[in-house]
Amino acid sequence: MRRKEKRLMQFAGLLIAALLFLPNVGLWSLYRDRVFENSPEIVEGPGGIPQIQGLNVRPRKDDGVRKKDWHDYEAIKRDAARSGNGEQGKPFPLTDADRVDQAYRENGFNIYVSDRISLNRSVADIRHPNCKQKLYSERLPNTSIIIPFHNEGWSSLLRTVHSVLNRSPPELIAEIILVDDFSDKEHLKASLEEYMVRMPKVRILRTKKREGLIRTRLLGAAAATGEVITFLDSHCEANVNWLPPLLDRIAQNRKSIVCPMIDVIDHDNFGYETQAGDAMRGAFDWEMYYKRIPIPPELQKEGPQ
Repeated sequence: MRRKEKRLMQFAGLLIAALLFLPNVGLWSLYRDRVFENSPEIVEGPGGIPQIQGLNVRPRKDDGVRKKDWHDYEAIKRDAARSGNGEQGKPFPLTDADRVDQAYRENGFNIYVSDRISLNRSVADIRHPNCKQKLYSERLPNTSIIIPFHNEGWSSLLRTVHSVLNRSPPELIAEIILVDDFSDKEHLKASLEEYMVRMPKVRILRTKKREGLIRTRLLGAAAATGEVITFLDSHCEANVNWLPPLLDRIAQNRKSIVCPMIDVIDHDNFGYETQAGDAMRGAFDWEMYYKRIPIPPELQKEGPQ
């Protein structure tokens, strides 16, 4: 009897998920199936090669969609030349004084070490070689990036914002919305407001009471003006060219829900490392647990796709 009840509960869960997400995925993607307004002007470059904003583009072989190299090679070059504590995503050299219990009690990671690393540090490009050659649609939707937080550390929160702004094409960022879930730390009040004045794309929303992660995300989503909604944690770092691959999938199908490979930042020394294992797909099992599964060999192709 219990097994039958469990199966019924699983079926009900799958049915609810289907009803919520399959019709239009309006909460997760505001992208509309239309020709984007204010799209970049296409001009003819040397040799008759079409160019957009100085970057060469070429048509996609399968469906005629024009593609573009979204990499910012100047920014990549500047990052590669940086050195210092934590630069290139290297672990911070810890001393005994750095390993104190108090550093982990509030944030779950060593905030003392975080505070001694640059707010806009460089990270190594650890993508698969094929990813570095891929082109994506020249017409991508922009996105509102929602970052909820509660009593987040100053350096970890600002490093998240800096990394997104530094490693995203500006035209793809409609806004960054920081949603403060009733924090009581002084550094997250007037000081944060004053710091964000220099970043016109960043705005701060504040709840009037503790709402929890999901409701805080929903508040940010309700205030979003971008064509796509992207949720990030308040202590993460974006890597090179992270955004175009995600938006490209949504441009192909507005009902898509996409998730990147999630690399790892060590909670102790802030070393930046790739996630264990090769490229994976995300999937839910019959009990609605999220899992990473290998991509079948027959679907893995050599070279950029």
